Amino acid sequence: MDTLRLILLYAHLVGFAVLLGAAVAQYVVKPVRINAPMIWGAGAQLVTGVALSAPFPRPYELDPAKLVVKFVLALAIFVMVFFSRKRDVVSSGHFLAIIGLTLVNAAVAVFWR
Repeated sequence: MDTLRLILLYAHLVGFAVLLGAAVAQYVVKPVRINAPMIWGAGAQLVTGVALSAPFPRPYELDPAKLVVKFVLALAIFVMVFFSRKRDVVSSGHFLAIIGLTLVNAAVAVFWR
C-alpha cells in the first residue's frame, strides 16, 4: 500500500508542476488563455489529491481540516480552469488567481502541520 501512496504522491506533484508550469508559460505568451496542460494538471491534482486522502495505513493521522481546505482549493482551481477553457482570452486577474491559488494550495500542503 505504501508503494501505491507514493505513486499517487508522485502523480500529484507532477500534476502541480504541469499546472503551474503551463500557467506561467501561458502568462508570459500573450494572449492569456487556458491551455490543455493546465486542464490536465488541475484534473490530476484534484483526482490524485482525493485518492491520497483515502484511508491508507500510515504512521500519522490526517488532519480533516487540512484535507477540506486543500480539496476546496483544488476544486476552485479546477472549476476556474475548466469553465474558462473555451474562451479566446482570459482576464489577467482570473489567470493570476489560478496561479495564486495553485501556490496557496502547495503552501497549505507544506506549511500546515
